[in-house]
Parts: sequence; structure tokens; C-alpha cells
Amino acid sequence: MHTYGRDLLEIADELTTAYVEVFTAPPFEHRDAEETRIAFRKRLETDVERDGFQAWTERSEDGRIAGFLTGWTTPAPFRTDRAYGSVLDRIGSEQVEELLIGAYEVDELGVLAHARGTGLARRLLETAAQEHKRAWLLAWNQNHDAVAFYRHLGWQEPEVRGPETDIIVFVTP
Repeated sequence: MHTYGRDLLEIADELTTAYVEVFTAPPFEHRDAEETRIAFRKRLETDVERDGFQAWTERSEDGRIAGFLTGWTTPAPFRTDRAYGSVLDRIGSEQVEELLIGAYEVDELGVLAHARGTGLARRLLETAAQEHKRAWLLAWNQNHDAVAFYRHLGWQEPEVRGPETDIIVFVTP
């Protein structure tokens, strides 16, 4: 497993290709591959500049990226763009402050089809959790396999204090 900081941009094109492969396959098949590629690549440029940015990749024997995890330290004040507003609505500002601010935010976790079932996603999450005392992530509620996987690993769902949304918040056990 390889650890990256801002130097992740050195493999940005390769990582973007891997990202598109993961996040345009079921249950994300409704996403357009080229739009997904452009949006992720653009976002990656700013993500690597975030405080506490850290990423890990693991490669297959053939040298291709098999899986990846990216994230950073969640800053205060808590953002409201992207899915952050739904997080705030779902778990409330007190839990956001207590559980998420200052914790490592797993932004992207992906394992390519050829590496699924090898324990790679678990290893990536365990590595991030070992590096950071607290971590959290979001899962789309329609990604049933991912939701079941996080629950199986013991990641906890904070108490829902607001309206249900299409995202589920998980924090390290």
C-alpha cells in the first residue's frame, strides 16, 4: 500500500481512470463516464490542498490501481455544499461538532472489480483509521453493499436527529 499527500497528483490521470471505473458501475451506472471523469479530476486538484489530505492506493500484481482511499481533516466551520448540508440536517450541529469536525473525512473509497473480495476495502479503511483517531464517511443509501459492509466492519451511525436523506453517515467504532 502506498501513502500519498499532494504528490497524489503525480498519478491523477491513472487514479481518475480507476475512479470512473468504480463510480460508473452499478449501483452508479446512471452516471455519465466523461462527466464523472471531468468532475473528479477537477475536484482532485483542490482536494489535495485541503488540510490533512492523505490518500492510499494499492496496486494489483499487473501494476494497475486496485483500490484507493482519499480524505482530509474536516474543518470548522462545517461546509454546506455537496452533501454536507444533508449531513448537518440528518445528524444535527451538535453531533457534527462532536463527531466530525477535526476527524479524518473519508471522501472516496473505491475498489476495482478485479480486486473485490480480497479484503482491500477493509485494509484501506483500517489504514486510515489507524492513522487518525477519529474518521467518518458517507454512503449513499442505495449502495446497499457498501452500507452493509460498513456496518459489518462496526462503523457506527450517529443518531438521526433530522429528516431522512439519501445519505448515511458512518463514524469509526
